[in-house]
Amino acid sequence: MSSEFQVWEVKTPYLNLHCGLGEGPYYEPATQTVRFVDIKNKKLHTVSINDPADLVTLSFDEPVTVTADIAGVDPKDKILIGAKQGLAVLDRKTGEYEYISKMEGEGLDRIRSNDGAVDPQGRFWMGSMTDFGKGDFRPEGSLLRFTQTSPPQLALTSLTIPNSVGWSPDQRTMYFTHSNAREVLAWDYDPSPSPSPSSVVTLSNKRIFYQHVGSGEPDGFRVDVEGNIWHAVYGESRVLKLSPEGKLIGEVRLPTRNITCVEFVGEELFITTAGDDGAAEGEESKVNGGALFRVDVGVRGVGHDLFRL
Repeated sequence: MSSEFQVWEVKTPYLNLHCGLGEGPYYEPATQTVRFVDIKNKKLHTVSINDPADLVTLSFDEPVTVTADIAGVDPKDKILIGAKQGLAVLDRKTGEYEYISKMEGEGLDRIRSNDGAVDPQGRFWMGSMTDFGKGDFRPEGSLLRFTQTSPPQLALTSLTIPNSVGWSPDQRTMYFTHSNAREVLAWDYDPSPSPSPSSVVTLSNKRIFYQHVGSGEPDGFRVDVEGNIWHAVYGESRVLKLSPEGKLIGEVRLPTRNITCVEFVGEELFITTAGDDGAAEGEESKVNGGALFRVDVGVRGVGHDLFRL
């Protein structure tokens, strides 16, 4: 790998739906589509990677924040979703969903789910945070681990904006982004099969993998097969490429400020964004805010694990 700082520049969107908060892109190889959510507008979009006009949208009465595939289930039929109250299974043909595990505790009317991912043992890790319309974001969120068979297990509490979760290619390091603290944390992780999905998870050797310095906040990320983390930064018009040692070694520059998350499709990176309410009408960031972008970065991503029902 070259020691030079790498730069990619994206000028135009692949698809511009002007999402309020586009998030959670997820590639479906069998259908050659990418699905992603608009949390503010309570929608799930699915678009062909070959034709941006080939688009299907589902609308909901609650925010849907993240998705994942389920082991043994055709994703054309059903997928896992993070919804307002917890983890649910969505029937994509009817648009209806059923909760399989709900968050517990006081003040849940103030809380919604946020980003998350399936771990190597088939369990789902997901953050919770202050919902829109409930005032300023407070440190009332958590990082939770969900299964179908037991209540959610708390991993971290008193969080304000818990964000992406991911694992290194060898599955021995777990990463987690706490956005407002501008930190990407890492732990040693044991990828060995568990006796059951509900067994207790032990994280050890907690450390700061990357501390962001800048006006924006790290948002969502994916890991590539070389161990680099590709990390969206909300408020800075860029995606960072971080080495396995946590060093900034490259960036993707985009024509809008609020970059939210990324997803690998082969060697391309698909990138979601949010609207830029602070920009003036006609300003580039305003015009492109909430769009979906794509760029060839020359490396493949680590594949997704499947949730075990």
